[in-house]
Amino acid sequence: MVKFIHCADLHLDSPFKSKSHLSPKIFEDIQKSAYESFKNIVDIALQHEVDFVIIAGDLFDSENRTLRAEVFLQQQFERLKNEQIFVYISHGNHDPLTSNITANWPDNVSVFSNQVETYEAITKAGETIYIHGFSYQDKSSYENKIDEYPSSQGQKGIHIGVLHGTYSKSSTKDRYTEFILEDLNSKLYHYWALGHIHERQQLSDMPVINYAGNIQGRHFNEQGEKGCLLVEGDHLNLTTQFYPTQYIRFEEATIETEQTSKQGLYEEIQQFKERVRNQGKAIYRLKLLVNSESYISPQDLLQVEEMIADYEENENQFVVIDDLSISYTQNDESPLVNEFSGELLADRTVFDNAMSDLYLNPRASKYLEDYTEFNHTELVNHAEELLKAEMRGEQNDN
Repeated sequence: MVKFIHCADLHLDSPFKSKSHLSPKIFEDIQKSAYESFKNIVDIALQHEVDFVIIAGDLFDSENRTLRAEVFLQQQFERLKNEQIFVYISHGNHDPLTSNITANWPDNVSVFSNQVETYEAITKAGETIYIHGFSYQDKSSYENKIDEYPSSQGQKGIHIGVLHGTYSKSSTKDRYTEFILEDLNSKLYHYWALGHIHERQQLSDMPVINYAGNIQGRHFNEQGEKGCLLVEGDHLNLTTQFYPTQYIRFEEATIETEQTSKQGLYEEIQQFKERVRNQGKAIYRLKLLVNSESYISPQDLLQVEEMIADYEENENQFVVIDDLSISYTQNDESPLVNEFSGELLADRTVFDNAMSDLYLNPRASKYLEDYTEFNHTELVNHAEELLKAEMRGEQNDN
């Protein structure tokens, strides 16, 4: 029998630049969210008395990791060491093995080198476990090493592969160590602990091949519950159970309403916030679907946005409406985005040309998230809403 935690993509010290406009208390919570999530993962490992914890890449958000992040991990690894729980780390494309690594981890921690290697572990039940993996040496010059993983054929014990890489059918744009399932199946392992894709998913149940997803969402493209997988069983059957550990959720929601007054809209949104508050700290992209022929002016909407932001910093479980948009059910027009071809939406050249001047401005760029993370369709839809709001404002003035 074996019992272990599989997690990945901690991304400690993610900048969260685009959230710096929020109140200082809420922004501080956002900045420490990944730390709190990993602390919760360690709590689960201790509670379930696991044999070891696997971290499948990207502990840090960049190779220039901070002292704060290193000291924090040192403390958490010491907590595991006190209960004789081991840790196996693979570095990914965000935190490759460079000269910037200065941390001296406790002796219960093993870090894979830039060559595929195998660690042998003995569980509390006396089972022999073989853990195979490697760390990225350099983000820009990386070689695929899947062929170098040894086969388990003829070797007793439970075999686990650790890999920070990209499933061939994934839509992610950063394609490191791209693989197909046949590549992994050929190694005859019992479990593959994957990292890099920030969405939790099981690619296979025999053998079990899992992406744990990242441990904390960072923007609206990483919505919902985030956390870790608890894996347990024997060489015949390994089961996985997901444990949510996120400190803050990113979510989307739609409210249908007939309200068009400032007071009515404010009360509708406040009621929504109270309905979801018991689910924990959250940042929402909220869409108002208004069933009315009357339009809401941009000035009125701005006042509503300012009011719903008040007092949230005093809530233990804050619900922040960070993006508020309006559409009207009476409007039968086809969305503007339908006028764009799929090829044009996927073409980054247009967006690069439009954004480059802004991002080259040092005064502006320090407050901005990486625009390559933005969804092009959502950008077009948001631009259309802004144009319509401006046009309604001009109509109201007339």
